[in-house]
Amino acid sequence: MALWDRIKESAQTMQAQLEAKKNDLKSGAFRDASMAMCALVAAADGSIDPAERQRVAQLITGNDVLQNFPADDLRQRFDEYLGKLTSDFDFGKVTVLQEIAKVKKKPTEARAVIQIGIVIGGADGDFDATERAVVREACFSLDVPPAEFDL
Repeated sequence: MALWDRIKESAQTMQAQLEAKKNDLKSGAFRDASMAMCALVAAADGSIDPAERQRVAQLITGNDVLQNFPADDLRQRFDEYLGKLTSDFDFGKVTVLQEIAKVKKKPTEARAVIQIGIVIGGADGDFDATERAVVREACFSLDVPPAEFDL
C-alpha cells in the first residue's frame, strides 16, 4: 500500500473513531485542547499561509465531532492559538501544549485530541515529519504513548 493511501486510511479511521465518541466529547477543555492541537499542526513548520489556514478552518467547521460547539467559537479559539504560534513559535508552542495538557486526566478526551491532530495533519494526504513531531510532543504532554498512534 502506498504511503499516501496509508495516511488517507489512517485519517479516515481516526475520524470514524472520533465520531463514535462524539457524545463523550462536549467539554470546554476538549474544545480548547482540540483547537490548540489544530493550530499546532497547522503551524508545525513555523509558519502558515492563508490557503493552509483556510483549509484547516474548513476541516474544523466540517468535522462532525467538533459540531458539538459553535463554529464561530471554534474559529475564534483556533485563530487565538494560531496567533500565539505565529508571533513567537517556540513560546507559543509552550502555551498551546499547556492548553492541550488540560485534558490529560480524561483519557477519552486526550486520545481524541491526538486523533484530531492526526486527522488535520493527514487531511492533505501528507502527514509530514514536522506535523508528526508536534503531535508526538502533544502525546507526551498528555501522557499518551506516541506508539499507540504509530508516532
